[in-house]
Amino acid sequence: MLGIAGCAALVQAASLNGEWYVPLSDWAGANGLRPAGSWRGARVVVTNRVNRLEFEVDSAQSRINGVNVRLSFPVASVRGAPHLARLDLDKTLLPLLSPVSDPSPRRIATICLDPGHGGKDTGNHVGGLFGRNEKTYTLALAQELRDQLKRAGFNVILTRNRDSFVELPARVALANRVGADLFLSLHFNGTPSNKNEVDGVETYCITPVGASSSNAQGEGSRHGPTAANRFENKSLQLAYQMQKSLVQTLRAEDRGVRRARFAVLRDATMPALLIEGGYLSHPVEGKKIFDSAYRQQMAAAIVKGILAYQKPTSVPAKVKSTAASAAPVRKRAVKPPETYKFK
Repeated sequence: MLGIAGCAALVQAASLNGEWYVPLSDWAGANGLRPAGSWRGARVVVTNRVNRLEFEVDSAQSRINGVNVRLSFPVASVRGAPHLARLDLDKTLLPLLSPVSDPSPRRIATICLDPGHGGKDTGNHVGGLFGRNEKTYTLALAQELRDQLKRAGFNVILTRNRDSFVELPARVALANRVGADLFLSLHFNGTPSNKNEVDGVETYCITPVGASSSNAQGEGSRHGPTAANRFENKSLQLAYQMQKSLVQTLRAEDRGVRRARFAVLRDATMPALLIEGGYLSHPVEGKKIFDSAYRQQMAAAIVKGILAYQKPTSVPAKVKSTAASAAPVRKRAVKPPETYKFK
């Protein structure tokens, strides 16, 4: 993996509706990335010998080395040139492409699994009056995953072991209280319309400060920091490995790594994820989820994602992060930032 720098050294910046953006060409050039085609157009791809990044203008969807990752802000076109939000460079691309390993890493020993819903909270429901409830299958997945994790040498605790209702704050509070090293909340999606068309897996981690969440009821960018923001880079790295493993193992539709301030994420004092393991409402994917053999595969994919995250990473010697810097450019004789507005 090559070292990827932030945008401190860039001399161009534009303010777009109050958010700092930098030209993709400048950032890419500073990191040895070249365009696979033209800089102009609706879709832009930049590559080097180890990385391939794909972006769509006016879209927050990106593809990072084969995994869909939702950006915090859409890619903007300024005078025909693609620009990326500085927050995305520092809070999405930098942690994924050039992760900094902990100088004294803590071994993952205890994992807290949170089977979503339970008791009076059925979660998504399909199949009419006597149909199937999400709460049943999140618990079944959690129990299978618990067994596989234990065989892999981890300690595992569950926020519920039966069909019982547990308040959301109590779930993550348990993980905090026992000093868990990871927290995984397990869920399955559903949709009341377009049931034949909507399927796939998605993985959520905490939203960075200054960004809006990407879930349907996403909180705005003015939301303040949470306890989980202390671990946001690690949570993002875990989410990336988890999404990659789920998509590859299950051959599922890749709905991407996303950001949210769910109650079970924002108070976590360790890397934490919420996994949506597919759509109960989809006629094909739903039947797979109801099958214990498929849930065994899903559990194996989650274990694989954890193990991939746990692997030590090399630390580039000169990685630059600009997350704490307020100025868009260094103090040099440069052209002052221009200000643009989206139409």
